[in-house]
Amino acid sequence: MIEQFLSGAVVMAFAIAGLLFLKYYRRTRQRLFVIFAASFFLLAVNYAWLALTQVPVEERSPLFLVRLLAFSLIIFAIVYSNRDKSAP
Repeated sequence: MIEQFLSGAVVMAFAIAGLLFLKYYRRTRQRLFVIFAASFFLLAVNYAWLALTQVPVEERSPLFLVRLLAFSLIIFAIVYSNRDKSAP
């Protein structure tokens, strides 16, 4: 019972982080924040799916691919925002 409660708290935290990044995007209009928001929403879906399905081995399930996509988006956003603006 406590595992489900804590899983719900983790999902809520990821969703709130995604909403905060959307708020920052509305203020600054930087694409970095939209990509971060999408990543955190993907992580929220990932952990909700994990809590609801009780997958015994995460590394062998499609959940791993969702998490890999979320972290790949974060890396892409950081690289994209730090690239040289003057390069062709």
